[in-house]
Amino acid sequence: MAETFSVTVRLFAVFREALGASALTREVAPGTTVGGLLAQLIAEHPGLDGAEKAVSFSVNRVYASAETVLQAGDEVAFIPPVSGGQLSHGERQMSSRR
Repeated sequence: MAETFSVTVRLFAVFREALGASALTREVAPGTTVGGLLAQLIAEHPGLDGAEKAVSFSVNRVYASAETVLQAGDEVAFIPPVSGGQLSHGERQMSSRR
């Protein structure tokens, strides 16, 4: 049996909604990349399908790439794009009066 190690995964927005948690612990095999971990989660949770197209990653609170190889004890975060949104009609009217 191959050895594994634990990583902590922090989840935001669509990831949190799909998995029903803000964080989880995962056992991964040596050589697992951030992208590989994301692919595992998408395969297990169809609600995440397509999430890989616009997600940023961090490992131990430093931005990382999908090719970053995980180490025991790492904290991985999947960060979906943050939308600034648009002002509603009422907000546009209020801001134009200022």
